[in-house]
Amino acid sequence: MSSSITIKEQFEIPGKLKTWAFALMGVGLLALIAGFATKTGTEEERAVFIGTIMYNTIFWTLITNASMFFIAVTTLAMGGWQQSFRRIPEAISTMVPIFGSITLVVLLYVAFTGNHHIYHWLDTKSVETDEVLRGKSGFLNVKFFTIWTILAIGLWSLLGWRMRQLSNEADEERMDVEKGNSFIWRNTVRAALFIVWFALTVGSTVPWLWMMSIDAHWYSTMYSWYTFASSFVSGMSLIALWVIYLKNKGYLEYTNQEHLHDLGKFMFAFSIFWAYLWFSQYMLIWYSNQPEETIYFKNRVQGPYKGLFFLNLIINFISPLLIFMKRSSKRNYTLVTFMAILIIFGHWIDFYQMVMGSISKETVTLGWLDFGILSFFIGLMIFFVSKALASKPLVPKYHPFLKESIIHHT
Repeated sequence: MSSSITIKEQFEIPGKLKTWAFALMGVGLLALIAGFATKTGTEEERAVFIGTIMYNTIFWTLITNASMFFIAVTTLAMGGWQQSFRRIPEAISTMVPIFGSITLVVLLYVAFTGNHHIYHWLDTKSVETDEVLRGKSGFLNVKFFTIWTILAIGLWSLLGWRMRQLSNEADEERMDVEKGNSFIWRNTVRAALFIVWFALTVGSTVPWLWMMSIDAHWYSTMYSWYTFASSFVSGMSLIALWVIYLKNKGYLEYTNQEHLHDLGKFMFAFSIFWAYLWFSQYMLIWYSNQPEETIYFKNRVQGPYKGLFFLNLIINFISPLLIFMKRSSKRNYTLVTFMAILIIFGHWIDFYQMVMGSISKETVTLGWLDFGILSFFIGLMIFFVSKALASKPLVPKYHPFLKESIIHHT
């Protein structure tokens, strides 16, 4: 595609970025070692230690997987506006096998060591004497949990890899009409396969198994949607951060405020969607006022987690509502950067209270270990995403829809 703009096609990883990545991973490893040495004395402490790693790795696996969901859903919608920065969500989605492997190890460790302080349904004696646990034993068992976890992470990784491999064809040669149609059709088929599997996992079973089953006596039909909304808005915020970073480094010449505006609209819209689910799930349970329903919210609304629970609402709903309501704010690089960091942090806190509010009901454990583990995952993400960005051209210059992205206006 001819253009008067000189395109910097290849990303070169700055030395400072590598330094930050290694420093953050180093801090995380030190926190992990210190936590293992000081916080694994009793069974309760071990549950908190493992739970801290658990909610972090689940959070990062889901928000990086949201990048491939974004690619798949825009592909099915025949969208072209995202092509100028498509390689960013592709690069972020390469983290799914990495974060997913850590998640798999942690979850299977919990399952096979029978840590019933995290998953009460692992206690066979309790299952035998508890009617509720016995009724759910058809799917709340080690075999089902293991198979479904392996399948979920494995197919996310495989289907995402197939999408990225097909995307490489847009770097090879100019496509005529026949090749272009074939390319778009194959993209559509692979995107559809990913969306179906995403719906069967993130949209339903995975949040139930990994997180909701920590409170095995409680359930919510909105839980998976709530988890999806939280991870997707965080995923869009992560994409926006990388777009702004590369723009500030002089890359992504075809990406401009129009594209940033649309990313901002996603962040705004799904913050509202998350708040709708937050309210609906809470309101329906509060209104019913049944002990088996309200037990989940008891320690979160009236107990030690009360501050964090309502802080979620301020960070994840009120802040995006007030700041992103204006059109100009979604085009301001500084404001979008600030809000993207705030949203990711806010939903990380949300995942913390979802998991740790059930593992450690009487004490808020948020402290140096949590932030240390968070640092490790951020460092890992920066290192591998930057490597993925440097591994191929930043713009798929022969993609049939690239022109649509260049002339995009909103």
